[in-house]
Amino acid sequence: MTASASFTIAGGGPVGSLLAVLLARHGYRVGLYESRPDSRKTSIYQGKSINIALSDRGWRSLQKIGGIDAVKDEATPMYRRSIHGQNGELMQQPYGKGDEAIWSVSRGGINEQLLNIAEREANVSTHFGHKLVDVDFETATTQFSTEGGGSVEVRADFLFGADGAHSKVRRLAHRIPRFSYSQTYMPQCYIELSIPRNTDGSHRLDKNALHIWPRKDFMLIALPNPDGSFTCTLFMNYSGDISFESLQDRPAVENFFSEYFSDALDYLESPVDEFLKKTAASLFLVHVYPWTFNNKVGLIGDAAHAIVPFYGQGMNAGFEDCAELNDLIVALDHDWQRIFPAYQERRKPNGDAIAELSKRNFVEMSDLSGDERFQLRKKIEAKFHAEHPELWTPLYSMVTFSPDIPYAEALRTGDVQKEIMDEIMQIPDIENVWTEEFVYDELSRLSTAKLGVNR
Repeated sequence: MTASASFTIAGGGPVGSLLAVLLARHGYRVGLYESRPDSRKTSIYQGKSINIALSDRGWRSLQKIGGIDAVKDEATPMYRRSIHGQNGELMQQPYGKGDEAIWSVSRGGINEQLLNIAEREANVSTHFGHKLVDVDFETATTQFSTEGGGSVEVRADFLFGADGAHSKVRRLAHRIPRFSYSQTYMPQCYIELSIPRNTDGSHRLDKNALHIWPRKDFMLIALPNPDGSFTCTLFMNYSGDISFESLQDRPAVENFFSEYFSDALDYLESPVDEFLKKTAASLFLVHVYPWTFNNKVGLIGDAAHAIVPFYGQGMNAGFEDCAELNDLIVALDHDWQRIFPAYQERRKPNGDAIAELSKRNFVEMSDLSGDERFQLRKKIEAKFHAEHPELWTPLYSMVTFSPDIPYAEALRTGDVQKEIMDEIMQIPDIENVWTEEFVYDELSRLSTAKLGVNR
């Protein structure tokens, strides 16, 4: 197959837009179809508003298309977690070493910037207000309905479903024999709140931190925006003693915020009113197999592996799908009979791994991040990593700052590291002897025995 082939991409979000650029630059003709109106021409962005954390995996993928300075100009680096205890104490936990950071970006903003880049490609045509109706998985022919009530048939050589967690391409694939699908809802749901900027436009909290108010079974987080505001998200169980279901009237909600987030009330904008008027959104994980069909149709991004946001890797994983596909096009010389299966083989295990890691990280953020022994554990890991980087890279760093380490490898290594650290934390009086050399000699012995040379 030559690079003169044509592609339809269903879904004009960040992943679909990036994929369109990468394919076009290989010479392919690309039609990018989005069901919503063009957000650049409407007053309100109509997709998810929840802020996104962009990390090294995402940046490296974006670098393949160049022109990302505009994206970074609208992103805010977060070098640490700021943990707000219930009694008002504040603790800082660096994310990495030196200037390592994750970046707070607006999903709508980065989507629009990528669309602008895509539309500068001669081989890309964009179509908004086109809702996918049907797919022929044998020929990659698609049917779209348009805003005016019309219908459009689109013929192309190949199709990618980049249409998100609620993917229509994926739903239509259910009629294919032996297509496996599972959707697992998390106990938690979420609503968004906000912290306004100061009158002079400055941030009311440390703008270079991701702020977390951990409360064991629920938490509030705040990510900075370039305009001085913070986008906040309250994650809490849908049902139970303290839940969205149990908090229905104003006095109960007022008591809830006063008891658990009293310090945040000084910053939040009308949290009780916002809580009462919003409906909590669900969080769920999606696992599917296969990701590709007849070497003609593929799923990518959330359409293939919708995850929960607790590791901040959703968009990063989708961008990494695009980057991997881009490399395979070169390595396999545009032979899509080989590219589709190779893409699935490489990305499916990593999609499963980041889904598992993301699910686990809720406990770390909402409960363990405020625990003194957990903080000590992280200090020991950081000290050992600084002294022996060849033996130990902390799990968070593997996932966030080490794009050469696949998610699946990070998960496997992290599980062994947990076993090792469980042993270290059983050392008598570890709270007082953790800086002693014998602790790190034991860590070195265990790491060498169980991990070998880590990296």
